[in-house]
Amino acid sequence: MRVLATSDQAQFALSELSQVQSYFVNQLSTLSTGTDFTPVEWLRDQGSHGGGQRFEATTNSVFNRASVNVSQVQYEDKPEKAFLSATALSTIIHPQHPLAPSIHIHVSWTELKNGQRYWRLMADLNPAIEDPAETSLFNKMLQQASGDYYESGIEQGEQYFYIPSLNKHRGVSHFYLEGFTGDVNTPKLFAIDFARQVVDCYIAILTDKFSRLPPPSDEELNQQLDYHTLYFYQVLTLDKGTTAGLLIHSQNDVGTLGSLPAYINRDLLASWVEKSDQAQQPLVQALVDLFPAQRSVHVTPTIKAQIAETIRVHYKQLSVS
Repeated sequence: MRVLATSDQAQFALSELSQVQSYFVNQLSTLSTGTDFTPVEWLRDQGSHGGGQRFEATTNSVFNRASVNVSQVQYEDKPEKAFLSATALSTIIHPQHPLAPSIHIHVSWTELKNGQRYWRLMADLNPAIEDPAETSLFNKMLQQASGDYYESGIEQGEQYFYIPSLNKHRGVSHFYLEGFTGDVNTPKLFAIDFARQVVDCYIAILTDKFSRLPPPSDEELNQQLDYHTLYFYQVLTLDKGTTAGLLIHSQNDVGTLGSLPAYINRDLLASWVEKSDQAQQPLVQALVDLFPAQRSVHVTPTIKAQIAETIRVHYKQLSVS
């Protein structure tokens, strides 16, 4: 049993984001007839400090990876903690077909004990092979959904999803608002409506794309494998949310790494060891060493657990060096 946050706003965020979660899962299930999304519950400290539930689609003909998670963690009974509660919708969808883009959405409400309250809004479109019309459609949606905050969200997104060592971005459209509080004129449902508009736009993109997909070519599949490797690299070396989640606790490692694609190019990842920041080179090499010596390797749940521990060991060593 999960003990949830008691503040009205945290309860509101959990209720609304859970509705978005159900809506998205239903839309994805309708879009991909025959795909089952399995609920998986996880608990923070046996539920005494909350937890979450994610819906996962097992690897199938439609999805390479698909995870839609809603969680709420709270430390109301821990006076030494500055953190009061965090309520989040976090989802990543990787379709199987290389011409169908991936999506990442994160919308969360955070409360600190010093009185700070704020939203975090993230949405980014991640195609292995870009379709400029889809990028344009997604950007127009972001502009409509975020209004006056569009330019700030794009600027922060461009910074967050940039990979300096490779001089590349992860994805083609990036939106990120950190510490968002809005103003007196901001609607109460601003963040929720933002999430729904992103979901609707993505479902529209997939619906159109799935209606006219040819069988993938070997070249397209290779491009997807390489792009998924880039995604893997960015998440594990630069994504602050993923790293923080793994360092804080080990109670949801597989869920925290739910954004990782099912397969990556080990050879390509290995070629990036020397290109990485010097402090990160041991981490990237350790990640390479987790996989068998072959080009295409499977990121299994067992490997995910090993990745999580590898990251914890790496940052522990950095902290004492």
